[in-house]
Amino acid sequence: MTEDEQESGGRPADGDRPADDGRRHEPLSDPEWPVLESEIEYETGWFTGGYDLVEQPNGTTKRYYWAELASAVVVVAVADDHVVFVEQYRPTIRQTQLELPAGIVEKGESFTDAGLRELREETGFEADSAAVIGDVWCSTGVLRHRRAFVFAAGLTPVERDLDDNEFLSVHSVPIEDAVERALESPTNDATLEGVLLARREGLL
Repeated sequence: MTEDEQESGGRPADGDRPADDGRRHEPLSDPEWPVLESEIEYETGWFTGGYDLVEQPNGTTKRYYWAELASAVVVVAVADDHVVFVEQYRPTIRQTQLELPAGIVEKGESFTDAGLRELREETGFEADSAAVIGDVWCSTGVLRHRRAFVFAAGLTPVERDLDDNEFLSVHSVPIEDAVERALESPTNDATLEGVLLARREGLL
């Protein structure tokens, strides 16, 4: 996932297209507990941080801090009974991981559009079909961040187009080994969730 600027957001009922509000974030529901104030304390090139001062059910108030990240997509791509993974170093945790291709949803993109683009850019595969198989709110104790999972098939080799901060290699894993490889340490939640969702849907 690249760290470019936030530009679009939320999803309507069709389950695929984020609303184009300029920040790539999901709209929030009306609060069940009163929000007395909402403050942004810092902004970076790719996430915003702040807090809501909330009145709790017992009448007390508390600041609930949050970091808001752009909506993202994770791709489970299959060709010739193999799942496409990428291996890359993650400076945030100082480890190299085998992961599913993933990235930020750009302004005006659907989740499937974003998934197909990220797959092409990171792995050099063009898919002729893609569908959303699930989506989640991530780490809801601290994040405002939505993640969708896209299944892609019918892959054709094309030219890769990596971002200037992407240094990764492409790996092909047999379908029957995908869950075990996703469980191997170090791993991450997005990769494991994507593989398990695809397995649940009978796609792996």
